[in-house]
Amino acid sequence: MKKEIILTGERPTGRLHIGHYAGALARRVEMQNSGKYETFVIIADDQALTDNADDPQKVHDSVLQVAIDNLAVGIDPAKSTMFIQSQIPELKELTFYYMNLVTLARLQRNPTVKTEIANNREKFGASVPTGFLVYPISQAADITAFDATIVPVGEDQMPVIEQTHEIVHKFNSLYGETLVMPRGIVNENEKARRMPGTDGGAKMGKSIGNVINLGDSADTIAAQVKTMFTDPLHLRVEDPGHTENNPVFHYLSVFAKPEHFAAFLPEYADYAELAAHYERGGLGDVKVKKFLNDVLQEILRPIRERREAIARDPGAVMEILRSGTIAARERAAATTDRVKKAMGLVYF
Repeated sequence: MKKEIILTGERPTGRLHIGHYAGALARRVEMQNSGKYETFVIIADDQALTDNADDPQKVHDSVLQVAIDNLAVGIDPAKSTMFIQSQIPELKELTFYYMNLVTLARLQRNPTVKTEIANNREKFGASVPTGFLVYPISQAADITAFDATIVPVGEDQMPVIEQTHEIVHKFNSLYGETLVMPRGIVNENEKARRMPGTDGGAKMGKSIGNVINLGDSADTIAAQVKTMFTDPLHLRVEDPGHTENNPVFHYLSVFAKPEHFAAFLPEYADYAELAAHYERGGLGDVKVKKFLNDVLQEILRPIRERREAIARDPGAVMEILRSGTIAARERAAATTDRVKKAMGLVYF
C-alpha cells in the first residue's frame, strides 16, 4: 500500500519552544514513527526572509538550531527527509509558474496574509514586500513539489491550504491532471493548537521573553514557571479560581498525563480533578506551579540532553541537512519536469 506523503516544518526565525512541541513536533514524531507516512520536513528559510530581509544572519543561524531541535525531539533522518528550502531552486520555479494562476486581489484577501501584515504593520508600514504577499504561493509550491497528501498546519494556516487547493484545481483544469490535491489537518487537541505565552499573551515570542525553549536549562524552566501569569482574582488559597485564560492550567491540560499525576501529585487522579479543586477554592497557585514545573522538567529533560549531545557536532547536523536536501531536490525536480511538460515548456 502506497504511503501518504506529509510535508511539515518551520520558518527558521529562532529556536523552537514548547508551543512548537505541543502544536506540531510531538505529533510529527508520532506520525513519522507510525510507519504509515513518508515525511518531508522543510526548514523554510526563503519564507523566513519575507519579514526578516534586514536580518539574514538570524535566519541563517536559525537553520541549524531548528534542525537540532527537530532531531532532539525525535525526527529520524532514516525515516524523515529534512531539508533547506532555499537550496532547492525548483521550488522558486514552481512558485513563478503558480503566480500566473492567482490574482493580486485574491492574495490580498487571504486571511493569513492579512493577519500577518497587520502583525507587522509597525515594521512594514505601507511598504509590504512583494515576497511577503505571495508567500502562500511559495507554500503551495512546497506542498505540491513533493506530492504531499497531508499538511499538518495550525488553524491560522488553513487559508494557505485553501489557496493551494485553488492553485492545484486551476492548474489541473488548464493543463491536465498533474498536481496532487493535499489536505490540511489540524491538531486534534484544540488547546495544543495555540499555546499562550507564559505572561498570558496570545503569542509566544523570544523578544517578549514569554517562552520556554526546548533547550532551556532546568533553572530557566523553573524561573519561567514561577513567574507565569495565573488568575488575577485568585488572591488567597481559599478563593475560587478560574482555569479559563489561565496559562498554568492551559499548559497542564496539554502536557500533564496520568503518569505525571501518579509521580508528582498523587492526590489527584487527573487534570479534571485538579481543575475542579482550583475552581471551587482551596488550592494555591504555588502548588499548581510546582506541579507544572515537575511535568515540564520531566518532558523537556530528555529533549534537552539529546539537544546538547547533537549540538556538539554541528557538522553532522549539516550533513543530515545536505543529504536530505539532495534527496528532496530530486523529488522536487521530478515534479517540476512534470509541470513544465504539462505546460508545454519542454523544448529540447
